[in-house]
Amino acid sequence: MARLNSYHLLPELWPGQPGQQEGARVLLTGPEARHLLGVLRAKPGDTVRLFDGQGRWGLFQLVAVTGKDRAELEAQSLFVEPRPASGLVLALGWNKSSRRDWLLEKAVELDALGLIFWTAARSQGEPPPVAKDSWREKSVQAAKQCGATWLPELGVLAGGVEGLVRVAAEYDGCYMLDEGATLDARPDPAKLAHGRNLIVLGPEGGLERSEAERLARAEFQALSLGPRPLRWETAALYCLGLAHFGRTRYRD
Repeated sequence: MARLNSYHLLPELWPGQPGQQEGARVLLTGPEARHLLGVLRAKPGDTVRLFDGQGRWGLFQLVAVTGKDRAELEAQSLFVEPRPASGLVLALGWNKSSRRDWLLEKAVELDALGLIFWTAARSQGEPPPVAKDSWREKSVQAAKQCGATWLPELGVLAGGVEGLVRVAAEYDGCYMLDEGATLDARPDPAKLAHGRNLIVLGPEGGLERSEAERLARAEFQALSLGPRPLRWETAALYCLGLAHFGRTRYRD
């Protein structure tokens, strides 16, 4: 069976639990419906995959077209994947990086639990007070391509380094990328495979010494990615890749 095209249905519109709502109908609207009808040129009887980004997905048959951006679909089979108990959250020092959208996509493809943006001493400007809708849309588009069922949680953390210290108790392991770390203090994929883990990255230029020292006092473990300075997005992708490898190699 060829891979089906995927479309995002808002969680509040999902028809119900698996085994209970097969045959239920949903209404797909807006850009998702326009793509289905205008680009894919789907016709009644065609089957597509819908997902809500919260672990629920299913196969749906198009049963009626009620406008250019309104498609009625009937559930054929519904599934739920449980929220991953282990994984990585990256706390990214805010950076005016043209690669932010690219990194949002990679976080989905590599099954990150979440991305948190925070204001560091070397940040260029400040993030918005809450996650932007456009960030979520980038995540949705990536999930449609790779078949992910869970979208990373996206957030903005206030309070600078003290904000990071306040949320540390929510994680099983807390780490920071620090130029002062010894070269043998590398991230361990086996450790990242178990529990909720937080890795803090500074913006371009890294953490200030005072920030690293404050995090160290809060028992964040200093990590090194090697002798060569890495770009913001390269360091983030490196961490995501190690965590992804760890989950596939050392899964719970």
